[in-house]
Amino acid sequence: MSAISTPDELLAVAIRVAREAAATARQMRAEAIGDVQTKSTDTDVVTAADKAVERQVVDALLTERPGDGVLGEEYGDSVTVDPGAVRWILDPIDGTVNYLYGLPQYAVSLAAERDGVVVAGVVVNAATGDEWTATLGGGAWRAGRRLTGSSRRTLDQTLVGTGFGYDARRRAHQGAVLARLITRVRDIRRLGAAALDLCLVAEGTLDAYFEKGLNLWDHAAGGLIASEAGLTVSGLAGAPAGRSMLVAAPPAIFPALHDVLVELDAAGGP
Repeated sequence: MSAISTPDELLAVAIRVAREAAATARQMRAEAIGDVQTKSTDTDVVTAADKAVERQVVDALLTERPGDGVLGEEYGDSVTVDPGAVRWILDPIDGTVNYLYGLPQYAVSLAAERDGVVVAGVVVNAATGDEWTATLGGGAWRAGRRLTGSSRRTLDQTLVGTGFGYDARRRAHQGAVLARLITRVRDIRRLGAAALDLCLVAEGTLDAYFEKGLNLWDHAAGGLIASEAGLTVSGLAGAPAGRSMLVAAPPAIFPALHDVLVELDAAGGP
């Protein structure tokens, strides 16, 4: 069993492994775009690079810390961890469609969780090398700067990020929500990578973010980074952030955004 490590020690492991994984993703892109498979629909592509990057990260983590578990998007849970042990939560390439098309918003997201609580996380934009980190209670950081989110205070001046599911019926519902929301905020952005959206909210480049249908690997690291930047990260009506809804916003904005999303039934539909 791996020695119990502090959040800072776990973060150091995560940074090293995620940087190496991001380098592999960049290197593989040219060949990976020729080996496309599909997941739930033809829109939800998965490349050879997804699987290769995940295997690289899993092997690196279990070699260094053999008693840990890994939950990855492509291969699922590696082992069931004992109480108090560390489980790593990995999205090998968040923003696969961006990766496929060469848009510079795709990331390696890696978090360390203990007893159901994420204690360390890193998100590396593999296209640019930009990197965001956080530890539980230690703040969120980018390039040596502590992140504090947006200072925006009113919903009508809020730039809101979001994302869409791959199922056409879910997209139809999400589109209807946006059609009514867009008149009540400054504008909407859809960048195509949830982990990066959460990091941009943490640093204040986006004012707020919401999305339905996220998996744990989509938001484990980014959610910690956002919350450590002082944002409220939650679901609707007191529910925790999860597949039904994740909202990340500064405390001054969160109540108004939350209430509008409830009014628009943003967590509803397929």
